[in-house]
Amino acid sequence: MVIALLRNPQTLPRLLSRHSSLFLSLLRRRIAERYRETWLGLAWAWIAPLLLLGAYVLVFGVLFSPRVATGAHPDRLADFALMLYSGVLLHGLLADSLTQAPACIVSNSNFVKKVVFPLGLLPLVQVGSATVHLALGLVILVLAAGMLGTGGFQATMLLLPFTVAPLVLLCCGISWALAALAVYIRDIGQLSSFLSTLLMFLSPVFFPLAAAPEGLRSVVALGPLAAPIEATREVLLQGRAPDWGSLGIYSVAALLTALGGLTLFRRSRRGFADVL
Repeated sequence: MVIALLRNPQTLPRLLSRHSSLFLSLLRRRIAERYRETWLGLAWAWIAPLLLLGAYVLVFGVLFSPRVATGAHPDRLADFALMLYSGVLLHGLLADSLTQAPACIVSNSNFVKKVVFPLGLLPLVQVGSATVHLALGLVILVLAAGMLGTGGFQATMLLLPFTVAPLVLLCCGISWALAALAVYIRDIGQLSSFLSTLLMFLSPVFFPLAAAPEGLRSVVALGPLAAPIEATREVLLQGRAPDWGSLGIYSVAALLTALGGLTLFRRSRRGFADVL
């Protein structure tokens, strides 16, 4: 079944290769719309996460004075800020997918009746936009980790794409599924927004996985953000390779999620025009 789905012309690589120019055009328009009529434009992609980082560090790093083991010096505010920022960035990618995907098809109903239009691109455009903003944030994170972190610039930073790519793939599957379900069940948008907030506190965003209570650690580790966040912190902040076993299992799960989301989207598409 998996091999058959991968050979299908509507799978992710073939969908992007056949409609690459259209995808890039829609992606540019999506990014431009986000910052339309703003003075600073794309600079907000850096400013917004930095402002959030400052707020989180002030609350959790100064006012609450945490003692969090970051893998280096737990009392160094710089290490804590970098650990926190990495979690916030990756959560932001998943949060964008959860909150924006349900509106992908509903808000573009004019495309539904166009038989030749590849509707499967619309959720991918949203994920692509979120990935661009993640990449910009990761540039800041890498520079900050190199200049402010305990270990400085390290060769393991080159492994960063391998820790982030599985999460992007997972977001593609989630976006396809939510975009399709929201056409029939409009409550999906409200539910996914709630899940986005819930995952921020149930995932190791504000803390390393090792700091979770031992009885709950295995449960937290099963979350959709735990493996990529921990792997990203290992390669950027701790100077060691990620746990390839855990990351490999997560990648397989992400691939199956993407295939399942695409299958659901393809089968649900037949009724889009009737509902919209």
